Amino acid sequence: MTVTRLIARPMLASMFVVGGINALKNAGALAEKAQPVADRFVPLVQRVAPQAPIPTNATTLVRLNAGVQIVAATALATGNAPRLASTVLAATLVPTTLAGHRFWEESDPALKGNQKVHFFKNVSMFGGLLLAGVDTDGKPGVAWRARRAATDVRREARQLAKNARQEARLAKAQLT
Repeated sequence: MTVTRLIARPMLASMFVVGGINALKNAGALAEKAQPVADRFVPLVQRVAPQAPIPTNATTLVRLNAGVQIVAATALATGNAPRLASTVLAATLVPTTLAGHRFWEESDPALKGNQKVHFFKNVSMFGGLLLAGVDTDGKPGVAWRARRAATDVRREARQLAKNARQEARLAKAQLT
């Protein structure tokens, strides 16, 4: 692991640990803001995965999201499954942002501006998490390996065809 990754991963994860702990402590208050998102999210998930045990209570959803954020942030910070942890954090950031920073619903210009800053901060963090989610730590990814294998197969096929043509010419020369 490079020094940059060693430093950057805990820095990126820190907000999720702090935010997750805060959400666990204040789940009741945050549930009120999360209720509109929960009202849309729960039926959607229930339609997609009917057997999934999805809680309907907004307080429970806030606590669940907070717990997932703390676990995934810890994994990212320590370098354990960082790609998976980043992807999970990105997924948890969407409902958190939609519930907590609905600037379009604010009428007070100062509050609206503050919520807009936090909304776009989360959008920026989402982008960083997406990058961390595809970071292969300097090792070739699956897509690169697949392209490389396809190139190798094409090169080998061309070589085999060339060898077959040479053998055919030699065989023809021996027959005549």
